[in-house]
Amino acid sequence: MNILIADDHSVVRQGVALILREAFKTIEIYHADSFQEVVVKLKKQSVNLLLLDINLPGGNSVGMISRVKDLQPATKILMFSAFDEEQYALRYLHAGVDGYLNKLSSEEKIIEAVTEILQGGRYFSNKVKERIFENVINKIPDNPLDSLSNRELEIADLLARGEGNLEIANRLDIKMSTVSTYKSRIFDKLGVTNVVSLVEKFKMYREQS
Repeated sequence: MNILIADDHSVVRQGVALILREAFKTIEIYHADSFQEVVVKLKKQSVNLLLLDINLPGGNSVGMISRVKDLQPATKILMFSAFDEEQYALRYLHAGVDGYLNKLSSEEKIIEAVTEILQGGRYFSNKVKERIFENVINKIPDNPLDSLSNRELEIADLLARGEGNLEIANRLDIKMSTVSTYKSRIFDKLGVTNVVSLVEKFKMYREQS
């Protein structure tokens, strides 16, 4: 089994490698500190499992997943990130990954996740599984941007681009109070409380190559 650990922090890669070598005696482990290096490694070496950080130099988007699958369709992908799994796991699940693990997870959880995926399964925390179940029951769209009306999406896009209420009001020829009403509605639907979080939501759910 060949495992590629992609993270820009050497201490993280070395720590995870140590844990995996103790648990799996017959594996080969490779390292990458950028997405460009991931691509180079995948072009040269067959990889059974890729542990991939979201915030990786040269990547940092769901577009990394399709690129990996283009190079090696059979490679299993476990996202290994410090980012909140409730915000990110579902997006990467729908992009085609096989699991999502928080970097603060215990050694036992790391081994459990890798074992499950190498055996052909998927690994997500109980919290994420509950979120998936709730979304199905309540018919919540996989992409939260789909819950916005055309006007709400238009205004949300302008907010994410850095335009203020006055600029948006002038651009769309509506009252500032109307912009404020739309803004509150958008924040409520997307579960965000400020424009910074809105921008992050757009980065996650807008199509990226």
